[in-house]
Amino acid sequence: MGSFSPIHLLVLAVVAILLLGGGRFSNLMGDVAKGVKNFKKGMAEDDDAAAKPAARIGAQKTADPAFDRDGNRIRDEQR
Repeated sequence: MGSFSPIHLLVLAVVAILLLGGGRFSNLMGDVAKGVKNFKKGMAEDDDAAAKPAARIGAQKTADPAFDRDGNRIRDEQR
């Protein structure tokens, strides 16, 4: 009780094809496949960008200090 058997799933698939039509259902599944492919491509690009964050944003590896160890100002300009 509460679980779908393969017969139930087959009946639901047939009803979906009859309601949506063969061509529309095929186009819908094609759009879903394109979405999954674009998602995977985007995730791969994010992984590549995360591997090189300094090159991506052009940041310095370390910040230039504004004060020396005694508390004297090293640089005066504001960035």
